[in-house]
Amino acid sequence: MFRQASTHVESYYAHVCQDRLKNYPILQADLRCDVAVIGAGFSGLHCALRLAEAGLSVVILEASRVAWAASGRNGGQAILGWSCDTDPLEKALGIERAKRLWDSVAWAATEIRELPQRYGFDCDYRPGHLWTAVLPRRVGMLREWQEEAALRWGHDQLQFVGREQIADWVASERYCAGLYDPQAGHLNPLKLALGLAEAFVRAGGQIFELSQALSQEPHAGGYRVRTGQGSVQADRLILACNTYIDRLEPRLARRILPVGTYQVATAPLGAERAAALLPRNACITDNQFVLDYFRRTPDHRLLFGGGCTYLGGLPKDMAAATRPFLERVFPQLAGVSIEFAWGGHIDVTRARTPDIGGEGGRYWLQGFSGHGVLPTMAAARAVTDAILGQGDELALYQQLRNPDFPFGERLAAPLEAIGKAWYRLLDYF
Repeated sequence: MFRQASTHVESYYAHVCQDRLKNYPILQADLRCDVAVIGAGFSGLHCALRLAEAGLSVVILEASRVAWAASGRNGGQAILGWSCDTDPLEKALGIERAKRLWDSVAWAATEIRELPQRYGFDCDYRPGHLWTAVLPRRVGMLREWQEEAALRWGHDQLQFVGREQIADWVASERYCAGLYDPQAGHLNPLKLALGLAEAFVRAGGQIFELSQALSQEPHAGGYRVRTGQGSVQADRLILACNTYIDRLEPRLARRILPVGTYQVATAPLGAERAAALLPRNACITDNQFVLDYFRRTPDHRLLFGGGCTYLGGLPKDMAAATRPFLERVFPQLAGVSIEFAWGGHIDVTRARTPDIGGEGGRYWLQGFSGHGVLPTMAAARAVTDAILGQGDELALYQQLRNPDFPFGERLAAPLEAIGKAWYRLLDYF
């Protein structure tokens, strides 16, 4: 499914990052290093930076451009937890070991606020996330998570927002209640990725763009990765390809399904109008099976997403496909000008649990299932710690079972699409 691209998609993020986009060279030589990383998204960049700062020689190979895929296109919501929630983790690991993984994501929530100051870049980070209930019968889910998070996971800062206060957070009649998390936040994901890439290069790392890994194989006690015009020989190899792993490692590819997602950005609304929509500038999600997510930008736009497709493509007119959902939340924006509409693919596992592991000097990070801003950082810490000699946290991830999709992608995608339609029906009724 991968198509090499020399430019970023025409997203809002690429628009505001025009002055920061730079072209890294194409690999045209045979190199030797301690660690080779395939993929310059969040997973690969976090791993590479941590290893370079530990004194290892690290090379990143990127088939397109830095953060060309999901890392540079996502909703920018830095929310604690995983797409699968906590039940599958507790079932697989028990509460004490599952809490170690929760604590690692809580660490990432603090780390992501400190990264820009540490490395001297801005990513438009703003604090706060409000998880909302559309249906009265799902208000209880908010209360239950508030209690469970405090008692079982040590996350005791969540604040319940009742119907009488919800207008202080979001100017919409759609929501019955909310749960506010001050430790979460939102940001420009492309700015974050570009900042990480620059910090990595300053730490002595090398990035090669338009240098697709065509093969990877054991060689001379390590691994050799071949591209169209060169190769890299490394003692350790990190596969951070996510959805676009394709034929590079079929065994891993069978465990994920590419799912299309898309979002829009309105034209600038003006400071007063934008602030009236989201008075406290928190990012918003809901607890529907098929959720909406949205937030304000520093230049007073509304970013709104929630659509997804399981059959490979994206809507021809993503703005038209998204507008009904945007106007359902904010009828006062009926007819608003949509200036940007873009999409891409996320890597979904069957159980929505992350697929992180390593064996024989080769490591992988994938399966974030649309919820990866903080989990990619936590997973990168586990992988890099293992490379540096401490593998306890990575061993926890490897106890999560991520089976292959049955019958391969051709049948898995229609089955997932049927499942999505069923859940939309449940949301409706």
